[in-house]
Amino acid sequence: MTASSPALGEASTSKFVSIDVDGQNLRIHYNDTVEGAEPLVMLHGSGAGASGWANFSRNVDFFADAGYRVVLMDCPGWGKSDTIICAGSRSELNARALKCLLDAIGIDEPVDIVGNSMGAHSAVAFALANSQRVNKLVLMGGGTGGPSLFQPMPLEGIKLLQGVYREPTFENLKKMLDVFMYDASRLTDELIQARLDNTLARRDHLENFLASLAANPRQFPDVGHRLAEISAPALVIWGRDDRFVPLDMGLRLVWGLQNASLHIFNRCGHWAQWEHAEKFNRMVLDFLSH
Repeated sequence: MTASSPALGEASTSKFVSIDVDGQNLRIHYNDTVEGAEPLVMLHGSGAGASGWANFSRNVDFFADAGYRVVLMDCPGWGKSDTIICAGSRSELNARALKCLLDAIGIDEPVDIVGNSMGAHSAVAFALANSQRVNKLVLMGGGTGGPSLFQPMPLEGIKLLQGVYREPTFENLKKMLDVFMYDASRLTDELIQARLDNTLARRDHLENFLASLAANPRQFPDVGHRLAEISAPALVIWGRDDRFVPLDMGLRLVWGLQNASLHIFNRCGHWAQWEHAEKFNRMVLDFLSH
């Protein structure tokens, strides 16, 4: 795709594949720009109604224009993918699903991975299990679990997120999104309603997310003690005003990973790739291409 090409859309890149994960057959939805010399995987966060496209709609065209084959996976239990109850590590489940997806679509060379929140946890889990298949990592708002040294946990955003899963109403979703971003005024009622519609369209995802939490409250375990096993270069990006995952988690990543740097956006919440899309895109492209 060239700079003059029309913008890519969710429908035009939408695809499905059936994979076997831990003996369970799952129909996984993904978006794939297909063309591009280098594969770039983007992994979304865990909010109700989240999907690959919803998380990265402001980034796909930019990286496709830069020559990347952009792949967005809807993790099991989100978006248009099959639902699932996870009684173990959600990070590792998503990592295994990603490996199966890449195998199924014929991507066997090392990939760059951009992960947001749950997606960052999943990217780290993938790198720990498949080091030879990772080129570079970009981790935002997640990557390892464990307690904050400075703030009580869970933070208010996580409490509000779980509230949306229990009572998916416009009011509860708006409360969550008000702290999700630094400047929530950019989220119109129409955008909030669209997110709610996506949420309510898959009540099985809502129910199974809560069932997963009941089976295992620690869906994203602390892997801080294993971070030194990852040699892939990593760019850690955080919002100074993140009210979902505390900033000191980003510092733990930089301390633990073999080769990592950190960028902090001020006036930024938990969604750096959306709130500061233009600068985020340029920064990540520079990191990936040098």
